[in-house]
Amino acid sequence: MKVLVIGSGAREHAIVWKLLQSPQVEKVFVAPGNAGTSEIAQNIDISATDIQSLIDVARQNKVYFTFVGPETPLAGGLVDAFSKAGLPVFGPTQAAARIESSKVFSKALMTKYGIPTAASRSFSDLNAATNYVKPLKPPIVLKADGLAAGKGVVIAQSTDDAVDALKCMMQDSSLGQAGEQVVIEEYMTGREMSIFAFSDGTALSAPVSACDYKQVFDHNQGPNTGGMGSFSPPDFYTTELGERAMSEVMRPTIKALTSEGAPFAGVLYGGLMVDGNIMRTVEFNCRFGDPETQVIMPRLKSDLVDIVLAVIEKRLERQSIEWSDEACVGVVMAAPGYPGHYPTGLVISGLSDVDQDVMVFHAGTKHDSDGKVVSCGGRVLTVVAKGATLLQARQKVYNNLSRISFDGAHYRTDIAQF
Repeated sequence: MKVLVIGSGAREHAIVWKLLQSPQVEKVFVAPGNAGTSEIAQNIDISATDIQSLIDVARQNKVYFTFVGPETPLAGGLVDAFSKAGLPVFGPTQAAARIESSKVFSKALMTKYGIPTAASRSFSDLNAATNYVKPLKPPIVLKADGLAAGKGVVIAQSTDDAVDALKCMMQDSSLGQAGEQVVIEEYMTGREMSIFAFSDGTALSAPVSACDYKQVFDHNQGPNTGGMGSFSPPDFYTTELGERAMSEVMRPTIKALTSEGAPFAGVLYGGLMVDGNIMRTVEFNCRFGDPETQVIMPRLKSDLVDIVLAVIEKRLERQSIEWSDEACVGVVMAAPGYPGHYPTGLVISGLSDVDQDVMVFHAGTKHDSDGKVVSCGGRVLTVVAKGATLLQARQKVYNNLSRISFDGAHYRTDIAQF
């Protein structure tokens, strides 16, 4: 069969890599893809948000199903459009994707259905938000309502910082429409982990877990990014913890969305904060995470195609899914200046110098006119390795990462270090 994957990041490279391991897959198209996907699949130069052109590509190439990687096309109704066109597609509808695309909707849903989360208030008026913030004790968490590429959360360490952040979002439109409404919530402490489960709208698979690192510098310093590294499974994860996450958060959320007339099919991603016996929801995403996907896909022993088809055909309950017990660690190599302004066109060397069992998933890369792989984004690569333990996987990934270089490359040195 032929498959279309939508997206251009390292997440999509990892998904393509896993799909191609299925004996059922003849060819994978990627729109728009990157230099890494072009080496194993066929890139098509179409934006992930150009829905009609993507429908045309799926039809012209007789694609068996389409796998949507990023959140923006999901929030834009791509799944609805593909379904209307009679094309099988993996991912939630626009209504279900609101679990990620609107923090206001998500918090209201959790409150209504008793899903544990931080206390919060939502605002669309700057003066009201400012007056609410002033008596609060820092740190204060501010979340833009809409999608902001992982940069819509501010943890203000002072009241003045919180007020300034509100002005940037709501008055200066620093995040565009995403910041027109803001959620102000209680600061939570503990250890954060991500839980992923497949859903066909009714059934929910057993979970797989990971931890990611959002801030740009070691020891969780500096501004938030789209993610600087990840590992799976978390060192503190247990089967009992996973079952609590499913029974207290994930299953109730799937039921809540169905009750709201927006059944969720695809991958539900719950960001959870665990503090002793207390588990609360930080946020939901409506797709696989990045960089978590890069450390989850290497642990998936089952055929991803079988799982995708079970979701699309609403028979997930009968589908077995098996995960490796191995640990997996991924470290993001970023362009100089990221997450601020960064140069592009930096020649990348050493990609063929890594060990055979080490994976390098491309994100912001392309081929230049001479055929060289160069950077074209902020997060450039994710270097990934497996091991019997997290320590072994960590040592392997950093040993290999040092063999890859481009001008000004930077990365965290503390991924999976406790």
